[in-house]
Amino acid sequence: MNTDPKRLATRLLETIEQDILPLTERGVAAGNKIFGAALLNKNDLSTFLAETNNELENPLWHGEMHLLKRYYELPADNRPEPSELIFLSTHEPCSLCLSAITWTGFDNFYYFFSHQDSKDAFAIPHDLKILKEVFDVEPGGYRRSNEFWTCHSIQELVESTPDATTFQPLMQSLASQYDVLSETYQQGKVSNNIPLN
Repeated sequence: MNTDPKRLATRLLETIEQDILPLTERGVAAGNKIFGAALLNKNDLSTFLAETNNELENPLWHGEMHLLKRYYELPADNRPEPSELIFLSTHEPCSLCLSAITWTGFDNFYYFFSHQDSKDAFAIPHDLKILKEVFDVEPGGYRRSNEFWTCHSIQELVESTPDATTFQPLMQSLASQYDVLSETYQQGKVSNNIPLN
């Protein structure tokens, strides 16, 4: 994939704002966490599919897992191959989702918020705790480029563009909207039945 970084960053942020965020607003209102994901076509950067967390139905349906569930529910002849798609996650994938992305054959993923953001800004520390307790991996210690995939921070992608400051209003707007969603989730989580809420 040989895509202009500015165009790619624009489309990734637009996809979060226009395709994932509305789903996540409804999901959080129901009691789910704030994580979402989408698949974009590499050839034109159009959104193929978007989903959000649905742990109220099944604790495995993290945003990325629920997206993959929906992807594989489509008829095989109606879905592009993983090699033809960009995997976008609003938050850096946890160990479960990292494994699922690997097992399903995606060669890439992009994320907006980091594991540290999930812990510090959104009070959901499980990603880092599981990596440490189960896999003995320090924060950020997994291999970001390996034989299966390469991961990319959208923030770092934006910083690589010559006019990175033009992205700041949208990035700040997204951060603010997710702050509100996080507060809603935190206030209501005692009444949901999600393990590791």
